Amino acid sequence: MKTISVTCAIIHFKDKVLAVQRSKTMKLPLKWEFAGGKIEAGESEIDCIKREIFEELNIQIEVKERLTPVTHQYPDFKIKLIPFIAEYTSGDLELKEHADYVLVHKEELTKLGWAEADLPILKEFLGH
Repeated sequence: MKTISVTCAIIHFKDKVLAVQRSKTMKLPLKWEFAGGKIEAGESEIDCIKREIFEELNIQIEVKERLTPVTHQYPDFKIKLIPFIAEYTSGDLELKEHADYVLVHKEELTKLGWAEADLPILKEFLGH
């Protein structure tokens, strides 16, 4: 089974952090995740996360730091999730693919029902 390489961003809006909820039609429906998407051929990780965030959320970000990538085997696919900590810089947040979003304080993130691949990233971020 081929591993899908995906970037995601933990985006800071001042003292809060953005989490997005997958739509009912996506794989892992209604699970919470850090926004991002698949790396395209010839694209760098940083270019990918900036493009995906703009395409999905209509905002610009500044990437600050790369966290530890996570490889996770779901029943029907395998994912390598490459996380970045980023700062919101501009744009009006607009959901293009997701069902919902929250802007919460870091410690409140644990209350959400996360996609399994995001859990080790959340743990690393909380201990950061």
